Amino acid sequence: MKIEQIKIDFNVMPEIKRFVYVYLFGTADVCYLVDSGVAGCEAEIESRMARLGFAPKNLKGIFLTHAHPDHIGTANYFRTKYGCKVYASAGEKRWIENIDVQFAERPIPNFYKLAGASAPVDVVVGDGDKIDLSDGNVLNVVATPGHSADEVSYVLNDCAFIGDAIPVKGDIPILVNVPDTRATLKRIAALGCASFCPAWDHTYDASEIQVKIAEAEALLNAIEGAVSAAVKQSVVPNANLEGVSLSESTGLAAIVDEVCARLSAPMLKMNPLFKTTVKAFL
Repeated sequence: MKIEQIKIDFNVMPEIKRFVYVYLFGTADVCYLVDSGVAGCEAEIESRMARLGFAPKNLKGIFLTHAHPDHIGTANYFRTKYGCKVYASAGEKRWIENIDVQFAERPIPNFYKLAGASAPVDVVVGDGDKIDLSDGNVLNVVATPGHSADEVSYVLNDCAFIGDAIPVKGDIPILVNVPDTRATLKRIAALGCASFCPAWDHTYDASEIQVKIAEAEALLNAIEGAVSAAVKQSVVPNANLEGVSLSESTGLAAIVDEVCARLSAPMLKMNPLFKTTVKAFL
């Protein structure tokens, strides 16, 4: 079975360029996508599929790792055009099926341009599920939350599609739950797969992914230390930030500034989602 990687470039804001990798696997007769990129890249995915020997009309399913715009953007298009099923976890379903709800709870610049349209989730998946594919293979579902509330990874034979489950050294760390993220790193490390396909880089082998996991753990420790020091320095007690929205708390903004300074990473302030990350450590 062939596994191919498709890189999708996009901009969150004019000054913030990003990219995401979509994965295509299957045969000429039956194929599947893991995640779907941003809205507007439909033709790009279709043309790449054709060049790689996959017929878009034979697309049977889209396996979404989580609900963020750069992962769901073309799901509704492909589902509507080719009749493929959309798979996602219960905790991500609400945001996928109603992107207005997602925007209200997680507003980011250019959200609707990136997210496209809401997509019905045909099959809800959860940890431990085994999905029988129409070509005889089995896709295993593994819970890997932390970056998003209910993110999942998919394991096909000895290859794991891990989405954004691992925070990346040198990139903007975006997560909503620190304990979940730490547990996810341990779980990915123990999968025993030969290859790992992230949404943020090339495919890694087993030894390379262990390095990335170690780097992620060090990154979490560095952020945790910076947040702890920033809170001690702040005039706003940590407890006062519980349940406070990002827009309501000037105290949180001050802590984010201090964290960025302590990490020597002022560019992190450019992405509003880094505030979510800092809040997750409080």
